[in-house]
Amino acid sequence: MEAAITKKDCIITAYRDHCTFLGRGGTLLQIFSELMGRQGGCSKGKGGSMHFYKKDAGFYGGHGIVGAQVPLGCGLAFGQKYSKDETVTFALYGDGAANQGQLFEALNISALWDLPAILVCENNHYGMGTAEWRAAKSPSYYKRGDYVPGLKVDGMDVFAVKQACKFAKEHALKNGPIILEMDTYRYHGHSMSDPGSTYRTRDEISGVRQERDPIERIRKLIFAHDLATEKELKDIEKEVRKEVDEAIAKAKESPMPEPSELFTNIYVKGYGAESFGADRKEVRTVLP
Repeated sequence: MEAAITKKDCIITAYRDHCTFLGRGGTLLQIFSELMGRQGGCSKGKGGSMHFYKKDAGFYGGHGIVGAQVPLGCGLAFGQKYSKDETVTFALYGDGAANQGQLFEALNISALWDLPAILVCENNHYGMGTAEWRAAKSPSYYKRGDYVPGLKVDGMDVFAVKQACKFAKEHALKNGPIILEMDTYRYHGHSMSDPGSTYRTRDEISGVRQERDPIERIRKLIFAHDLATEKELKDIEKEVRKEVDEAIAKAKESPMPEPSELFTNIYVKGYGAESFGADRKEVRTVLP
């Protein structure tokens, strides 16, 4: 996706936001600091795993409320159209959120006003532990908007994703919203409490990994075109692991947020509650 757009284009997504933040220019130190709830995190340690944010690079966050980021993304697209700056917004959501009413409301107004919004359904075929066919009468998510065109894309093929995003941006700037259904897969459970094997077979998981894994696909192409040797790729992986370990160590050194931070970023500046005093235990409230 990043290869087909610019940092002036906006991205807003659900709670699997770590890689998106990194792709938008975020650092490993900011990522691990946020995961540990430290001051050095991208959301000052107050957002946690689901609420990464980087406004200066057009990344308007991860969001924990299922499907809620889609109307916000369409709002960003409205701002882009109003400003006439020739940029678009990619609003990502999962197949589990594809049945949310607010998604259809946002899609309707986007089509009505020809907003440069690209709705991207990351279909990994399981909404938590529920198979798509058990939750959706029509799991062809790219066909959901009968008044908005849609494309189904192999989400495990990086080149297909790049071309689809490039096409979608060009389309959205000229004609308004479009839906991209990215056919992908989740190897592990939905969360740490989900073993990921109670609603599907291990053979299914290993089969997808062997036949469609996006990293292995790229690795084979690199070897086929003599772009790098196996040793060179292993050296890169070794160096990246070292960078990750160093970032984790530095993140642990970052201090925790001050207790007074509980009252910041809630109300418009100058209003709301703030703590003060030597021990920050006194609270003052100012209302409009």
